[in-house]
Amino acid sequence: MGEVNLEHVSKRYDDVTAVDDMNLEIEDGEFVTLVGPSGCGKSTTLETIAGLTIPTEGTISIADRDVTTLPPKDRGIAMVFQNIALFPHMDVYDNISFGLRLRSYEKKEVDRRVDRAAEIVQLEGMLDRMPDEMSGGQRQRVAIARAIVREPEVFLMDEPLANLDAKLRVHMRTELQRLHKELDATIVYVTHDQAEAMTMSDRVAVINKGELQQFAPPLTCYNEPTNLFVAGFIGSPSMNFVEGTVDSDGLQTEDFHVQFDTGQLDGIATDDRLTLGVRPEDVYLTDDADDVVAPTESISAKTDVLEPMGDEIFVYILTGGATSEGMDAEADDSHQLLMSVDPDKDIDSDQDVDVVLDREHLHLFDTETGDAIAHGLEFASVGTGPTGTEAEGDD
Repeated sequence: MGEVNLEHVSKRYDDVTAVDDMNLEIEDGEFVTLVGPSGCGKSTTLETIAGLTIPTEGTISIADRDVTTLPPKDRGIAMVFQNIALFPHMDVYDNISFGLRLRSYEKKEVDRRVDRAAEIVQLEGMLDRMPDEMSGGQRQRVAIARAIVREPEVFLMDEPLANLDAKLRVHMRTELQRLHKELDATIVYVTHDQAEAMTMSDRVAVINKGELQQFAPPLTCYNEPTNLFVAGFIGSPSMNFVEGTVDSDGLQTEDFHVQFDTGQLDGIATDDRLTLGVRPEDVYLTDDADDVVAPTESISAKTDVLEPMGDEIFVYILTGGATSEGMDAEADDSHQLLMSVDPDKDIDSDQDVDVVLDREHLHLFDTETGDAIAHGLEFASVGTGPTGTEAEGDD
């Protein structure tokens, strides 16, 4: 069994807290990804599981065994690092089998494990090659095979694809998913690339400044982020954020109004400051909004920068009469939205457009704390407005 449990794990270095009160329950056979920006504590968390770092506080168990103070060799884990670190003077067979031979396994058992691992990672016929005769992807497979032969309870992977080119990384993502299916093993994977986290994981642990922000399936983190950090980190390109003030029938931002039933917001009062979040795919040109069930009122804007991506075009639009000339970063945040449109759309920069937001996919966050308040906004039907008067429609 490969369950991994972290209970109130913290790691401090003098006055720096790398991991702060981390609690994770990873189930047997799960593929869990620790994701976050550089320096957030994800690798330190993995190192505490591996035994390379002893936590300052808390306990770690693997397969119902307390391994908090055990050395790595006694934890039933195998690790794959960002730097492949193969022995350059050994062929593939010797690199894969090195750990087994060091532990004096019988030759027959060594051969069995090496052959099985080579088959899983598709290295058959390459066991006599030297590392400098192989591509980057093949060398990474050797490193993974070296972990497989140990037949561990848990695989720990610290950004194993970071040094590969973009095309090879996509290929190796698929290979790792096949490996997980083949071995039915527990994998704890570290990356700063949220695309890797979204595509490979059963659950994602989003970490920032040493603290766990959300631990949930990828689509839950995407559709129901627990706070502003998760909403902005998960998803590429990032979610749009616009601050506003709650009024009697919705949220008034500096440039536009979003009408909804404010009665659905527990503990929120008129004049409270909230942050509206909307993903680029939920911003529509009014001409393309026929299938949007609950569009907001039309928002006048001007297109700024276009980024053709092949299957879509990312369009930066400026609201409230803003112009790109002389705009600082703060102005960009408050007067700019990113929109995704079909690649065959006839659209140019510096073009006046009208857009609507898909109310069913809008998010609201507490501006001060960053905590999520609502995912999807309900429109106030006629006669049921929060002020007791008839709520006006969007037309």
